[in-house]
Amino acid sequence: MKEKMNKSEAARRVFLRKLVRAALSGAALVGASTLLGRKTMAAAKSFPTPDYDWTKHQWGYGIDATRCIGCLRCVEACKIENGVSLDAHHFRTWVERYVYLEGEEHARVDSQSDPQNIAASGSEKVYRFDNRYEGKKVTKAFFVPKMCNHCENPSCVQVCPTGATYRTKDGVVLIDHEYCIGCQYCVQACPYGARFFNYEQRVTDKCTWCYHRITKGLKPACVEVCPVNARIFGDLNDPDSDISRFIRDNRVQVLKPSMGNHPNCYYVGIDKEVV
Repeated sequence: MKEKMNKSEAARRVFLRKLVRAALSGAALVGASTLLGRKTMAAAKSFPTPDYDWTKHQWGYGIDATRCIGCLRCVEACKIENGVSLDAHHFRTWVERYVYLEGEEHARVDSQSDPQNIAASGSEKVYRFDNRYEGKKVTKAFFVPKMCNHCENPSCVQVCPTGATYRTKDGVVLIDHEYCIGCQYCVQACPYGARFFNYEQRVTDKCTWCYHRITKGLKPACVEVCPVNARIFGDLNDPDSDISRFIRDNRVQVLKPSMGNHPNCYYVGIDKEVV
């Protein structure tokens, strides 16, 4: 009887020790999160080029779906600019195709997850209506480029436990890979599917609007190469910028407005199926 009680007491003590350790680890994580968040913001302040004042800009992005031809040059340019293999299934930006067939109420959507459509995406590869639609009348079809929406109220920032994901003063949401622990909470929190896990580096990744370019006065690579000017970028603080004129001259929409993220990526030419 005594031996049984000793075993029970020993088991109880082991359990209590584990419980205390877990509590201490949690407290340490909270403290580390605060500290890392401060370090991340300090590191972020030194990211722009020396002459760049990020308090004077507020960046915005526009997409004209009525112009997009689905050539995928933007996807290729993004991969080249950011050092991603053309054959890798990592996408900072992608293009979705919406196809309405006669007699069907909802659109059929091809996206980056469709190997027959985007996959490796080189500039020589263009969208074609393949045999899956053979013999069927297409009543409407259009392309919709997608990426990180760089929201004013980003849910990804709210759930990051280390402060690795943060929003800059000029309106760009970035990830500091020095502090990213690869938990992927942000991947789950993003309502736009704009984040992915980089298995080679064991960190989360996404579009940065080519922050290393825009802080030098250049356009994002995807905007630079678009042959039909379907992608628009600029400073919302400048009333004469491309993006300011785009918003002023068009009836723009944002994706999933009900989520409350307040995206800074504005669309023209999309319907309720996309929103």
